Amino acid sequence: MTTHPNTPAGWYADPQGTPNLLRYWDGSQWTEHTNPGQVPQQAQPGGGNAWELNVSGAPDPSKIQRQVQQQAGIAPTGFGGGTLFTEPILVVNQKAKLIELVNEYSVFDQSGRTLGSVVEVGQSTAKKVLRFVSSVDQFLTHKLEVRDAQGQPQLVLTRPAKFIKSKVLVHRANGEPLGEIVQQNAIGKINFAFMYNGQKIGAIKAENWRAWNFAIVDHTETEIARITKTWEGLAKTMFTTADNYVLQIHRPLADPLLSMVVASALTVDTALKQDSRGLG
Repeated sequence: MTTHPNTPAGWYADPQGTPNLLRYWDGSQWTEHTNPGQVPQQAQPGGGNAWELNVSGAPDPSKIQRQVQQQAGIAPTGFGGGTLFTEPILVVNQKAKLIELVNEYSVFDQSGRTLGSVVEVGQSTAKKVLRFVSSVDQFLTHKLEVRDAQGQPQLVLTRPAKFIKSKVLVHRANGEPLGEIVQQNAIGKINFAFMYNGQKIGAIKAENWRAWNFAIVDHTETEIARITKTWEGLAKTMFTTADNYVLQIHRPLADPLLSMVVASALTVDTALKQDSRGLG
């Protein structure tokens, strides 16, 4: 089977043709990880959704390093444990599509190594048609699955249909609830609260009215992390809705706060889902 350099990491039919077997593609090569199962033909590497126009290229580690160091202004730091929950810096880049029906993101460490992916799941054909013919995407329910580098689900993020304010429900892959990320205001600098068992354990605070850069604080209002939006490039800004973010975690954190902070970097784009594009 022919593979393509812009194929996102994920589970696909075994390239050796073994019936009812999925093999994990890490974004650049096939791995030894397999699972029983089948995938639809449109999910094969290079296939994509027939309605979407994907313009993303293969991940370039040097560009990701520049994104972290030059655009986000973060100096190289010590590496963590090589996972979504142990690295101090996460780079979240949305797949660029001229026509977008399914939200997809790739997650890297500061050197450009793939740590995982985020894929929208559970969309019906009717919803895809609605996204294709209208601009009501921001008001629909979205469910995102956060997967590790081997394609195993780690978190499920659900943003129920919204009108003005957003709320994101955070669950482990086994369905265990971890908390909620709740938008606090709709005017001015947008803030979100981390809620766990009815208690506020932290918050995300926008630093400008465009809601592009965020400080993340704990329950004492001490900054524990930061989200910085980085420029996607002129073509992506003008012609796609793809957004790129860098999350910097300042110190080791424990759950549920750790999972909420990681989820927040993936939630910002989906929760706000701005329709207007700009260069400023």
